[in-house]
Amino acid sequence: MDVVLIFEQSLNGLQFGLMLFLLAAGLTLVFGIMDMINLAHGSLYMVGAYLAATIAAASGSFVIAVIGAMAGTAVVGVLLELTLLRRLYQRDHLHQVLATFGLILMSNEAVRMIWGPEALSIDMPAALAGPVELGGGLVYPAYRLMIIGVGVAVAVLLYLLVARTKLGMLVRAGASNREMARVMGVRVSVVFTAVFAIGAALCALAGAMLGPLLAVQVGMGESILILAFVVIVIGGIGSVRGAFVGALLVGTVDTIGRTFLPMSLRAVLPPQIAGTLGPALASILIYVLMAAVLFWRPRGLFPARG
Repeated sequence: MDVVLIFEQSLNGLQFGLMLFLLAAGLTLVFGIMDMINLAHGSLYMVGAYLAATIAAASGSFVIAVIGAMAGTAVVGVLLELTLLRRLYQRDHLHQVLATFGLILMSNEAVRMIWGPEALSIDMPAALAGPVELGGGLVYPAYRLMIIGVGVAVAVLLYLLVARTKLGMLVRAGASNREMARVMGVRVSVVFTAVFAIGAALCALAGAMLGPLLAVQVGMGESILILAFVVIVIGGIGSVRGAFVGALLVGTVDTIGRTFLPMSLRAVLPPQIAGTLGPALASILIYVLMAAVLFWRPRGLFPARG
């Protein structure tokens, strides 16, 4: 098997996993601390991508587009939390699922009304449009390397925020025992709003970074939201470390499986059957991974609660 192809697909899996981590980190904190199932998390990813496309077209700067999208989506997230989601914290999960599913539908229609039904695109920075020679014959797109670098930097910053700051201490206290944290004087509502704003900004960062690689279109958040939920279930609800490890596992297994499973099947099966069976089996690999993890560790790899 081609070693260069293995390294290339491993980097693709790492890049995809780090982008999943940006989505899953906010989702796992919201789920773990607030005990809130927010299906509309993917809609914030979509809003961030649209804001980035709009700001990039107006300013001509990719950096300004990313920063503006993160700030704008954080504001949208805070307004959403203050006006609607806060009223759902004391409701059961069924009410939360129904309400946030309604938010998905309303968000899709609102985006369609504002930006229209046509997909938008974001140009990647000209300096990162070419490939980079990594040695050993491996040539890899510079923009994807930048995504990996940004993902790793955000993971380190988020770890330091959660593990080394007062806000992180409050977040961990809320994730471990929300009622005890409230009794100890923690302003849980303020922590909730701050966590929601951070999660929304991370969604926008993922949407803006993936914008040059994927089409910015209505409904783009739904498919990737399923993967984000798989990540937090594997990693353990409420755990940033679990979200990081789970995202890398899901990203790597999904990318490697989609590339090498069809190739392996072609060696033992007729091309027509392998071409149909390979992608179908590859698409369920992450769910097999999730089932295996939950069999051995029902609370996930790094549960925040016990």
